Amino acid sequence: MAKKKAAESEEVRLKKKVSAKLVGHSNPEGDAAMRALRKRLKREQRKRRALALRKKNAGGTKPAETAAPAAG
Repeated sequence: MAKKKAAESEEVRLKKKVSAKLVGHSNPEGDAAMRALRKRLKREQRKRRALALRKKNAGGTKPAETAAPAAG
């Protein structure tokens, strides 16, 4: 069986967790758990951006002239 895609992405869940922990937090820089959450969030963002860049580069730079076939 194929894996089921989550209703919300890992990035969205991490953003919610980070924002929830920031509310009313006196020293977020010194909190190890907060740092770990932020690191996981940044890792997910890097993965998403790298994937988008790979897809863009895989598309090539061929002009859109192939859409209109030549008459002949």
